Amino acid sequence: MTSTPYLSLSIWVPIIAGLLVLALGSGNRAPLARALALAGSIAGFLVTIPLYTGFDPALATMQFSEYASWIPAFHVNYHLGIDGISLWFVLLNSFMTILVVLAGWEVIEDRPAQYLAAFLIMSGLINGVFASLDAILFYVFFEAMLIPMFIIIGVWGGPRRVYAALKFFLYTLLGSLLMLAAFIYMFLKAGNSFEILGFHALQMPLHVQELIFVALFMSFAVKVPMWPVHTWLPDAHVEAPTGGSVILAAITLKIGAYGFLRFNLPIAPDAAHALAPVMITLSLIAVVYIGLVALVQSDMKKLVAYSSISHMGFVTLGFFVFNPLGIEGGLLQMISHGFVSGAMFLCIGVLYDRMHSRRIADYGGVANTMPKFAAFFMLFAMANAGLPGTSGFIGEFLVTLGALQANFWYAFLAATTLIFGAAYTLWMYKRVVFGDIANASVRALTDIGMREFAFLAILAACVLAMGIYPKPFTEPMHASVNKLIQQTMLKKI
Repeated sequence: MTSTPYLSLSIWVPIIAGLLVLALGSGNRAPLARALALAGSIAGFLVTIPLYTGFDPALATMQFSEYASWIPAFHVNYHLGIDGISLWFVLLNSFMTILVVLAGWEVIEDRPAQYLAAFLIMSGLINGVFASLDAILFYVFFEAMLIPMFIIIGVWGGPRRVYAALKFFLYTLLGSLLMLAAFIYMFLKAGNSFEILGFHALQMPLHVQELIFVALFMSFAVKVPMWPVHTWLPDAHVEAPTGGSVILAAITLKIGAYGFLRFNLPIAPDAAHALAPVMITLSLIAVVYIGLVALVQSDMKKLVAYSSISHMGFVTLGFFVFNPLGIEGGLLQMISHGFVSGAMFLCIGVLYDRMHSRRIADYGGVANTMPKFAAFFMLFAMANAGLPGTSGFIGEFLVTLGALQANFWYAFLAATTLIFGAAYTLWMYKRVVFGDIANASVRALTDIGMREFAFLAILAACVLAMGIYPKPFTEPMHASVNKLIQQTMLKKI
């Protein structure tokens, strides 16, 4: 236990800040709303820093635990805690919220208070997902975080925003109902307890584990999203405002992959091994096929959206080769993807704010008028392609090594992402940035200002720091990953 409830603060500080922005910043008080939102997002990140500085990497147990009875009649408790698997995602989520507030500072003119409040409230709810140790508490946060994103896409999105928002909501909600059914079954098996760590200790026959695995898979696979339940993501990205795309790619996709590590692998280890060939096949299809789909996109946002699906396929591949290199590589890829995909969508947002077009064909020669922007965009494009020295290389390299330990052909097919990733990313960059100035609209572009420079420079520092010296990112993971592997092997048939 800890004397200061840092996890509760990470959840409730941004939620309360969001409610304050709604209450005090509505109407014609946009400057106040923006100031409160920035202060709230910074405060929300600051309260998560002690989670890292006070974290003991030698321990595999849950740290910073908080416990209180919530609904005694149904044995539901307010139980929080983090380990080396969940630590970084609380930090990443709180960090990216600051950048989203900065990105929308001048751009969102229609109801800015409601827009910024939605992101703050969603940030707190997402932290609740990563910190929950009670299954119903997890489910509440897991479902509640859909609401702000649904509103963000549906209100501030593009022309087909209502269709995209409904598709996003229905896909994710329907999968979650099976997860709830699995939780209720395990509650009865665990002696009327919703404790997630208690679920880990359950001994169930293979056929039951397979049903539990599939029920959980249907929820988490949609969130990742894995092929073939990925079709909601490109629509959601294209129609979402820039901030919505950043949080979708950087954070919400990670919740599905996190669910596999927190639930599927330790609760149903025998089923995880039995179904691993299916999971690996779906992951490799995402890596190879979706990489090829990204090559033919004419919309920058849609291209990066398909790129995200391909990269997340790399993550799930790493998880289901059942070795430390694969799992830690998958975790690092998730963190790096948060930085890189967030940066790519912010770069596309910078261009869209000026030209109101995402079509690659409408650009050309941007480097002539926006040299500072072109330099940042090149760094993030290279990281998206997995260039050594950037964060994008670290996770992909470790997952490839982990896959090689399991099967040469897994590693061979996974490594094609380096080729396809370079092809579609550099093809887009060349068409948009290099060459002669394509038209009068590009000639009229102005380079990034101080606000845009600030959030792009922060992300550039993160991408380079992780790529050059990944030890601070990997060290907290080791003990928890090794414990997870022991759990998955302990009950293996």
